[in-house]
Amino acid sequence: MSNTTEEDQTHLLLKKRATLTAALQSEPYDLITYIQRAQVHADLGYPDLAVGDYYRALLLTDEVANEGFEYHEQAVEALREQCRSGEGNGEGEAWQVPEMLKWKGDYKDRSEGLGEMPKSGDINGGFTNGEESSEAGSKEEGRRELIVRLASIKCYRGLALNLLLCGCLKSAYDFCLRGLAIAKDDGYWKHRKDYILLMAKRRLKVDEVDISSLPDQGVVRREAYPWNTHEPDRFSQESLDTLSKELSVCAPKLEVRVTELPILLEAYKESDNFGITPTIKQLGLFAKEDIEPGEEILHEISLLAANNLLKESLCDACSSSLPGLSMDSEVVACPDCDDIMFCNQECLSLAQESYHPAVCDKDLDTIAKDPDPAEKPFALYLLLLGRALAMSETQSIHPLDLKEVKYIWGDFLPSSVNAVPLSPSSEPPPIWTLPFSFAGNVSGPLHLLEKMEIDVFASIDSYDLWIFNTLYAKFRGTASARVNKKTGHPEVAAVHPLWCLANHDCDPNVSWEWGARMKFWCRTARIGGKKGGVRKGEEILNHYTDVELKVKERREWALGSLGGFCMCDRCKREAGDFGGWGSMMGDIDGICGTV
Repeated sequence: MSNTTEEDQTHLLLKKRATLTAALQSEPYDLITYIQRAQVHADLGYPDLAVGDYYRALLLTDEVANEGFEYHEQAVEALREQCRSGEGNGEGEAWQVPEMLKWKGDYKDRSEGLGEMPKSGDINGGFTNGEESSEAGSKEEGRRELIVRLASIKCYRGLALNLLLCGCLKSAYDFCLRGLAIAKDDGYWKHRKDYILLMAKRRLKVDEVDISSLPDQGVVRREAYPWNTHEPDRFSQESLDTLSKELSVCAPKLEVRVTELPILLEAYKESDNFGITPTIKQLGLFAKEDIEPGEEILHEISLLAANNLLKESLCDACSSSLPGLSMDSEVVACPDCDDIMFCNQECLSLAQESYHPAVCDKDLDTIAKDPDPAEKPFALYLLLLGRALAMSETQSIHPLDLKEVKYIWGDFLPSSVNAVPLSPSSEPPPIWTLPFSFAGNVSGPLHLLEKMEIDVFASIDSYDLWIFNTLYAKFRGTASARVNKKTGHPEVAAVHPLWCLANHDCDPNVSWEWGARMKFWCRTARIGGKKGGVRKGEEILNHYTDVELKVKERREWALGSLGGFCMCDRCKREAGDFGGWGSMMGDIDGICGTV
């Protein structure tokens, strides 16, 4: 297939996606349209977004099947309209099986190597060539139940396949089991389960796999999606002026400028490029005047903060430790919540303006709290996402337009670089770097929204999966964390949008301190003992990881947080080569701790 043909096909698929998205905005309880959009996402090479749509469709099958559910009537009516045999306003008989649910070979092109997929048969509930089974009969209730069953199987298939493509093997296996429970005679599930176990053996390098230990963290595309209209021109004078105005309050000696940074993902030899490292334009912080060693140069507060501790004395707004209660204590409680405390009246007021009304007196206190040690970083990311969603809801602003995240670059790659070639034998490209899991990216965020009493179907304008992914990409490269000094586990995290404008370098000229506020201090000495200090016009060089680590460990961290290996002068010098980094790739948690 030629590139031109692929470009044309991608363009057509994007147009179809736009049409289906508009249809969902008009009729948000239509499970058939969610399934259709899931298939388009899969064809575009976004298996994660397909997972999100299949899961919402699956939730809607439950709404249709259960009269007591919140959106039962809306979901039934939307499905009835999709299942009418005629066209026009209410014409034709309802509860005819949609064509997309009768034929089961629609994943064959995206399942090379998974075995032959059945094209019809037992799982169609007795339907053959579109004819109703005697089991369903002509009764409306029986037909509706059959359609819901077929739609559920379709969703389980889509979830299992696309989670497998994302690398989330445990969740893929779980959905296989759920599909098998309602279609016991379908040979599809055995093919899928066997292939998942085969992939697990290869990934874990073992001969036998314990089902409970199946890997469930995958990777997906990290990009500013083609339909994302919320990313500003970060290099415009308007953006620079906006950021500099914000900066003048907390860092009067600094300003925002456009700078050039080395590209992180190019695995090339500098000798082949005449010793020149390719660069990309980014924003950076620069000194407006000389800064002396030891001088404090930034003091920033951000309410985009979270902690994964269940019963600890922390401020709900900034996650700083609360002082002990005394006669002169400034600690205050939310008047409408139980056990929600703030440092002082300032934090309470900021919380009420920023995020708290969306979560006030809602049952969110235990979500993602006190997780297993291995899950603590992922819990923090989910809680940061939850805080961003609460800020969006409270301020009536799109999550990607929040000032705390709007100007953050998520280390995105162009869609064309991430794209899967439109070929039946293609596989996900190795360049995908955004960590992804079903719990962290799909079910967890929807659970948070439900607890905030937000309609997860009627809110896709603001709370679609691609928006969650975009926020996660921005958090991954910028969230700072405070770790427990005894265990080393990350427990508190925050995104400080001005602090993170200072670019990373493994030979930084500043240090930072994470407390109730984020602070920058000019280092008294650089790595290797050179005297510290920043001269007027020099760039502020931050550090997002422990600069005392060896180069291999620093680059492993950068792969997960920044999307590629660090290419600063120190890393290149200490690595001793410029292309042989493949052995350094590994799973990392992505959140940096204080040093």
